[in-house]
Amino acid sequence: MKLGNQETTWEQVRHILLWLVLPLILGVLSAAALPRPVIGVIYLNGAIYSFSARDMITQINYAREHPEIRAVVLAIDSPGGTVADTEAVYLELLRLRATKPVVTSVGSMAASGAYYLSVGSDYIFARPTSEVGNVGVIGYLPPAPFIFEDIASTGPYKLWGSPRDTLMRELEMIKQSFYQAVRLGRGDRLQVGPEVILRGQIWPGSEALRMGLIDALGSESEAVEKAASLARVANYQTADLRELAGIQPAYSPFFFQSPEGISMPYPKEAGIYLLYVPPLPVGK
Repeated sequence: MKLGNQETTWEQVRHILLWLVLPLILGVLSAAALPRPVIGVIYLNGAIYSFSARDMITQINYAREHPEIRAVVLAIDSPGGTVADTEAVYLELLRLRATKPVVTSVGSMAASGAYYLSVGSDYIFARPTSEVGNVGVIGYLPPAPFIFEDIASTGPYKLWGSPRDTLMRELEMIKQSFYQAVRLGRGDRLQVGPEVILRGQIWPGSEALRMGLIDALGSESEAVEKAASLARVANYQTADLRELAGIQPAYSPFFFQSPEGISMPYPKEAGIYLLYVPPLPVGK
């Protein structure tokens, strides 16, 4: 009788273990079959203009449309670029941010239009010596109207677009829109007012942190960790969204090149820009 009771007891134990272990095995197999959450990285290295903006928007749309992309890190090293292209990327970032966390990691620089994009994210990291800010607009003044003997036009500004005073009013309007984007993005974290921000100054990351222009000093890997934390995911992987979106880079020069082939820090075409233009070194 004792032997029979022991066999019955072991049979019961085996059944209990089976019912305990089987769900665990099935859970592990199910977890292995599911794709790991992804933190996508969008890189901006250089100016914001038609080619780079198109690639960034393609990556933003990919991140928004694919559920496995749980958050995005915007890795920026840029002096800014054109007004229209900057605004186009910024508006798409806001759409992405409405559904998924977006964190910015500033490399050497996020100036002018590049900082405009940064304030469209949830959190901004920079290095202590990153160059941040330069909130403002630059534009080429149209020439005073004059007559070409072999060109006919239907109005005095048909060839030039607008008079000079109109351009100045447009620059002021764009500047105020830029500032409103900074206020919207930074909110109560902003520690300085328009009289400081709109000077167009560029600050090191450590000073930008004190002023509330960024949230923390840190690296790109820390930005990835912050994005994962905001998305509440673990066991994630990072991925370059250019590769996932199948982007084949195709660029044309944005900056002016001298006859000697030297790239200058000025856009090659006249226009209105959210762009930081560093001073040229003066020879002695």
